Amino acid sequence: ELVDCWPVLKDYPKVPRQVPGVVIDHSPKHTGRFFPSSPTLLPLPDGTLLAKGDDYGPARGAGIIGRIYRSTDQGNTWNPISIVENITWATLFLHRGDVYLMGTTAGHHQGYCVIRKSTDQGRSWSEPLDEHTGRLFPDLSYHTAPVPVVLHEGRLWRAMEDEQGPGDWGEMFRAFMLSAPEDANLLEASSWTASDRLQYHPEWLNGKFRGWLECNVAVTPSGQIVNLLRVSSRPKGSTAAVITYSKDGKKSTFDPKQDFIPMPGGSKKFFIQFDSITQKYWALSNPVLAKHSGSECQCDLVRNALALSYSDDLRHWRLCNLVLYHPDVVHHAFQYPQFVIQDEDILFVSRTAYNDGRGGAYRQHDANYFTFHRIERFRDMLDKTTNE
Repeated sequence: ELVDCWPVLKDYPKVPRQVPGVVIDHSPKHTGRFFPSSPTLLPLPDGTLLAKGDDYGPARGAGIIGRIYRSTDQGNTWNPISIVENITWATLFLHRGDVYLMGTTAGHHQGYCVIRKSTDQGRSWSEPLDEHTGRLFPDLSYHTAPVPVVLHEGRLWRAMEDEQGPGDWGEMFRAFMLSAPEDANLLEASSWTASDRLQYHPEWLNGKFRGWLECNVAVTPSGQIVNLLRVSSRPKGSTAAVITYSKDGKKSTFDPKQDFIPMPGGSKKFFIQFDSITQKYWALSNPVLAKHSGSECQCDLVRNALALSYSDDLRHWRLCNLVLYHPDVVHHAFQYPQFVIQDEDILFVSRTAYNDGRGGAYRQHDANYFTFHRIERFRDMLDKTTNE
């Protein structure tokens, strides 16, 4: 009905009646199980695709589980293959033939930092019982999301946050970097080096800074390891932060006068990948379009547009194309994107809130769909953008 009474602006994509993409899973809002909180996607060398999504919502209570799905036909159909208890906000990644999940054991204020291993393509998983089996720190609590894992100069790099700062959501997040030698046993806590931890400062951004989270590790054109973070701020929400790390991964550098950068959709979880063919960094994010800048929702929750952006240096970003869109900001969203570059295309998964004929999503944040998508020949969009 919204589509009929609220015409889409010129050049915006046609709004489909049915949820776009391929549905990996669906959970109507009456179940009280919202889905998936942290979607992540992993291609395997044999062409298989794995995807993971977490349950959350009142029906789950304090219980945390991740659901692993498998596709053998390039994402056209999906089948569940395992349920992993006590894992959330985790990234799927492949290293030396084995599949890993790296995240936390529980939600806010309750989660240990853990890594789990599968030697059978996600069907069974190791248990992080102690410092020798995947529990990386003995203390609580830690926070993260499906974020990049990067191999650089013989080390694996991944960023996250702890929740040990003063205050509540946002203020409690302290950003840090983890790295390990590529030939190390990744389940051994001693294999990992942690940087110092940078916490919230209320005076940053002229007092509009509310916290940072959901990091993206990347390698700059000069070869430095950096961490690009989602920044919660008011009012526009188009700011990200860049933390730079020493070569050994122990020392961080951040200057609030120059290391907050403008980025489309910077107030929500975004995902960055480097493309060696274009020599550019690509990002999927949720910018607040001009049409919705006066929305009744705070900018952090306007997630009805998913856009592709690019950068030459990780600091100057340009919108390239609007990938998904719906005019309703309250009950529709394409959020927490995580993508891989495969040949000419971008493949990504989304935590999607969309009308399902059964009451739709509870709200945009609390999604009812887990969806898979393909952006075909994404580099052609760069040519079009450059020409225009």
